[in-house]
Amino acid sequence: MAKTPKSSPPKSARTKANRAKRRRLLLTLRLAVQNEKAERSERHAEIRRAPRAGTPRTRRASRR
Repeated sequence: MAKTPKSSPPKSARTKANRAKRRRLLLTLRLAVQNEKAERSERHAEIRRAPRAGTPRTRRASRR
């Protein structure tokens, strides 16, 4: 049998404040992770851009 929709209880000021706080924290966390990833990818790109030490690798070693 289908359930009848129930109205949610009224939101208190404390509940609203806690939700807003959590939302802000999660947003800052997401942004921090995003910036960290961007920085990391930049660092890795710099590593690859640098010339390789020693003789240039023209032939790949056998994988067997």
